[in-house]
Parts: sequence; structure tokens; C-alpha cells
Amino acid sequence: MRAKPRALILCPENPYPVRGGGPTRTAGLVEYLSARYELDAIVFHEAAPSADSQQHWSARAHAVEFVRLRPHARHAAARLWRNFVRAVRGVPPLVDRFSGYESFLQAFLRGRAYDLAVVEHFWCSGYVPLLRERASRVVLDLHNLESVWHERCAQVTRGLLAWFHRRFARCAVKLEQQRLSEPSLILVTSPVEEALVRQRASGASTFVYPNTIPYYAPYDENRFHRIAFSGNLEYYPNIDAVCFFYKNVWPALVRRWPRLEWVLIGKNPGGVQAIVRGERIRFTGAVVDAVRELARAAIAVVPIRAGSGTRIKILEAWAAGTPVVTTPLGAEGLPLQHGIHGWLARSPAEFVEAVSFLLACPTRREALARAGRALYEQSFTWEAGWCKLEMAGI
Repeated sequence: MRAKPRALILCPENPYPVRGGGPTRTAGLVEYLSARYELDAIVFHEAAPSADSQQHWSARAHAVEFVRLRPHARHAAARLWRNFVRAVRGVPPLVDRFSGYESFLQAFLRGRAYDLAVVEHFWCSGYVPLLRERASRVVLDLHNLESVWHERCAQVTRGLLAWFHRRFARCAVKLEQQRLSEPSLILVTSPVEEALVRQRASGASTFVYPNTIPYYAPYDENRFHRIAFSGNLEYYPNIDAVCFFYKNVWPALVRRWPRLEWVLIGKNPGGVQAIVRGERIRFTGAVVDAVRELARAAIAVVPIRAGSGTRIKILEAWAAGTPVVTTPLGAEGLPLQHGIHGWLARSPAEFVEAVSFLLACPTRREALARAGRALYEQSFTWEAGWCKLEMAGI
């Protein structure tokens, strides 16, 4: 019997347990690779991996090296100082966070050779040359484009924060121009991202591997008179989206629909809770199954104004059979047709009208839900994504 080919995956965050956009994309790749390769993994982490996480890895990988990150204070003053130093040095955030661990990687890689190495996130792209010494082919999986992410954050912030984002966007462009030609192949989330990558590095080899999520059977849940937002509430584009909606859309909705509830689903709600308050606003905190929570809402709102890549929160809403109202940027990179798979709102007033229309029209909500669910089943399950990876020869 022919031995399985060997592969390595390098992860800047532990995808297990699978919660959130980044871990979901990485876990989908791990599932695919572990079925086709003898898989090894190098996983950066802040806290010691839980027993559950280690069990996930032991079932999927032959050898796993957990690399402990240097201590990293999270309070506001420490973050401000770190970003000041980064701005002076010209290094984008998180690129420096995952740099300087060559000795750990070399120790693990000694005596090993691979047919394939996959690097997750641009943050770890500095290790591509090192992995090329050990792997026949090195693939960089871009969850988003850092320069675009910072450019868009700069557009919705002010003052010092906007200055930092503009500075980091320029730094990221230079780094992308240097690094995006080094991998054998770059996986991107959408044709939009693919075009942007080719602007940065015309010689880059790219392939569209969309964000996908596990298959969820249709939920038979009671739909409450509520709207829902899901996502990590410590992630800046999510913070901006929630605050924008709270200040510019929610007051008008409450006046029209005084019994309407807004549920915010996701981990790290503390900072947002200090700003977003109200009798009919509820935070769930971290949940095991965000799709089930979304399935209990009448509408999923995605008022995203910053970021790049594609929004897994929309895929989750489609899987839940919950109609989506989002901004054009929120839908970017997804084949969402306005009025068929969801509703696009370009202003606060359009958000109010769209949500109100769908709350008042159950038949239109159901039509959007069916179309979104069908699109999810066709193109955005892990299995659909794995077909793309086979086409890419991975």
C-alpha cells in the first residue's frame, strides 16, 4: 500500500474548539488535510491547550507542537504603547506578535520533510522561506488582506486610531509586496481578494478557496421577535458594526417596533456592553452553536463597515435559515443577490426600512431564508470547499 503523503500546517491560533471565523476556516483545512495526508501541526497559543483541544488534534495529526507565545498585556495602555512601537518600526500588528520563533520551528522540523506545508494567515508568512527548505510546496492561506483591513478601519475611525491604521496599511502594503510572491500558491477567500493580491504581487499564484462552515441540518426553532448579530465582540470591525447600528439604526427600530429584541451573539462582549445598553438588548457571551442562536431570530443584521475577506457570520445565518440584512461591504466577495439571498442596506435609513419591511412580511423573510439556505448547501459547506481544494491540487 502506498504511504500517505506528508503535510504540515502552521497555525497562529488554535482552531479547537471551533468558534469564530478564523478557527472555522483553519479547522476546515485541518479536516481536509488529515483525511489525505499524514499531518503534522505547529500551533501558537497564549493559554495552555485544553484537554478537549488536545483530543481534537490527537485524532487528526500525527505530531503537534504547541508553541507558547510571549506574554502579551491586553489593557489599553499596553496596546497603545505596542502600536506606537510598531508604527515607529513600520511593522503591522500581529506580524511582530508571531515573529522570532524560528528556533522552535527548526527544532520541530529537524529530520522531517513534507510534500505540502500550509501557513495560516499573513501574520505567519515570514516563515514561508524556512518551510520551503522542508516542503516541496508551500501554500499561504490568506484569511484577509492586512493592508485593506487597515485601510478600511482608518475610514471609520478618527484621530490617533485612524492615524495608526493608515500607517499600518502602508506598512502592510510594503510587506505584502515582498512576501506574496514567495509561496507556491496563495488561497484567497473570493475573487475580490484575488484581484487585490495580484495588485500587490503580480507574480503571485492564487486560487479562490471560499470561507466555508460545517454542514448544519435545518433547525426547527421557534422564531422570536428579534434581530441578531453574531461575532467576536473584541474584533474591531464587529465593534464598529455594533456601535454604528446602536447609534444610527436601533433607536428608529425601537420606535417602530417597541417589543423588538436585539441579541448579540459572541465572545468577549465586555467592551461593547459598556457602550451598547438597553432594556431590549441582550448579550449571550460565547456560545457552543451560533447557528442555533441565529435560527431563533427573525433577521440577522450585519452592518459591517470595515475589514476584508468574507463574512462567516452571513454563512452562519444562511445555514440557520435566517434572512440577512447587510451592507455592501458585509456582502463583499459573496454571491449575495439583493432581494434574493439577502437585503443590502447602504445607509442607516435603508437599514431601518429593510428590517421593518422584513419584520412585517413573513413570506418575504421565508423566501430569503430558503434562497440563502440553498446557496449555503450548494457552495459554502466544508464539503463544498474541499472540492475547491481538490481542484487546486492540494
